[in-house]
Amino acid sequence: MQEQIMNSDCHNRPCPVETTLNIISGKWKGIILYRLLGGKKRFNELKRLMSNVTHRTLTLQLRELERDGIVKRTVYAEVPPRVEYELTTLGVSMAPIIQSMYDWGLNYQSETKS
Repeated sequence: MQEQIMNSDCHNRPCPVETTLNIISGKWKGIILYRLLGGKKRFNELKRLMSNVTHRTLTLQLRELERDGIVKRTVYAEVPPRVEYELTTLGVSMAPIIQSMYDWGLNYQSETKS
């Protein structure tokens, strides 16, 4: 019965799960969202928190999240220019999803520890 309820929204339109995955797809988007749950961050702060991401990839992923209305980019007219990123209301609404991903990953790490 649960399966019927979950699949009922997937007829004649994109499945809601597909929509969600399209927005957060990409190796770094989930991590960006996780980091921004703690509040506004400047680009270099994000880069330091995600040391394995390239400058270009982080820029592209942030632009996509901004385009999708998940992240807000604020540019301050200062010298040197200051840019901050924060979650929009829509982005904050993804907190339970990101928290579930965090919890699942933590459980997976403990279950697969050798």
